[in-house]
Amino acid sequence: MPSWGFLGWIIFGGIAGWIASKIMKTDASMGIVMNIIVGIVGGLLGGWILTAFGVGGGGWIFSMLTAIGGAVLLLWIVGMVTGRRSA
Repeated sequence: MPSWGFLGWIIFGGIAGWIASKIMKTDASMGIVMNIIVGIVGGLLGGWILTAFGVGGGGWIFSMLTAIGGAVLLLWIVGMVTGRRSA
């Protein structure tokens, strides 16, 4: 996130987490705080995975897609561990 600091992470994470929760159909069970947490952790997870494969760069759109992808993966993993299945 370019120069938005902590507030940018919260906004960016909230949007990414909300989109991921819509994709995984878990939005009804999540609040705004969980969306933010899932989005931020998902962004870190997605960034870590892409870095491990040597993929990087891009602007804010690439970063948003990375965060959404990581958040979807995170929600899927949590669903598998807790026994919830998505439709």
